[in-house]
Amino acid sequence: MSSKGSAFEAKADAKRGLRVGVVGAGVMGSNHARVLAGLPGVTLVGIVDPLPEHRARATALAGCRAFAELDELFDEGVDAITIAAPTHLHHEIALACITRNIHLLVEKPVASTVEEGQDIVNAARSAGVTLMVGHVERFNPAVAAIKQAISGEDILSIGITRVGPFPPRMSNVGVVIDLAVHDIDLIRWFTESDIVEVQPQLSSAVAEREDIALLQFRTASGVLAHINTNWLTPFKARSVTVATRGKYVMGDLLTRQVTECFGFKPDGSYSMRHLPVGHDEPLRAELIAFLDAVRTGNMPAVSGDEGVASLEIAIRCLEQPAKPAASATRKGPRRIAG
Repeated sequence: MSSKGSAFEAKADAKRGLRVGVVGAGVMGSNHARVLAGLPGVTLVGIVDPLPEHRARATALAGCRAFAELDELFDEGVDAITIAAPTHLHHEIALACITRNIHLLVEKPVASTVEEGQDIVNAARSAGVTLMVGHVERFNPAVAAIKQAISGEDILSIGITRVGPFPPRMSNVGVVIDLAVHDIDLIRWFTESDIVEVQPQLSSAVAEREDIALLQFRTASGVLAHINTNWLTPFKARSVTVATRGKYVMGDLLTRQVTECFGFKPDGSYSMRHLPVGHDEPLRAELIAFLDAVRTGNMPAVSGDEGVASLEIAIRCLEQPAKPAASATRKGPRRIAG
């Protein structure tokens, strides 16, 4: 299918409404189904998952049909699919959809390897179908407010903290792929520049894979950035700070409060203000953006190339093996001062 033909068919889709399916009925996939079921101009055809308990939960949450096999969803006829299955299945599922000219949103990370991710991107481009990667944090209203506040500014540094307790769900990845990849994408998006230097410090304290990561970066534009992420904090914290030559912006991504410091004076004084922040549900905004790209044929908000670039940086961070956390046990007696 040519890109021109795809755009023409996308306009036809807009008139008749889109038939959309979801693959993966875990927590994220079930939420995809819930949101899609409530969007105008969308028919949620169904959700696919091999586990009966997952299908039952998704059906109860979204009121949609559930299928055990992907081919059952294909047989119903779909224009677009969101993939929220385990990462190691993304490549196979995405290619199966692309061969049927089905538009795709693939949850982050786009694939298990850069090679698989690039394979998906190339196949989608050749088929002329829309491919968007689900970096949902870009659609957090607080993140959008930060992005607007630093627009046109000379960015100097970025600091991001994303910590919390060990996830109850079983996972075959560590904190870099599960959490830090969000913030790698944000650093690239905020700076509109590629990351050219990576300095990772990783440790495994209680998990088999890394559960602590302190990551430092330099972008091609010279911005210094760091990410602090772990699964050892008893509560969730999500914060972003951006220093520019003209202002200092602080954002809490959970409470959605964004504060801007500006007007720095030689005596150390400055002005401060709270910035307006929207109230949209990030996932809803993301899915609306995806469907808009499908309908119009325009470039999606997060392209496949961007998703692969963030995955490549995350994998570079993992090239340094995680080390066991230092033991708190000291050898020999501890001397007491005094």
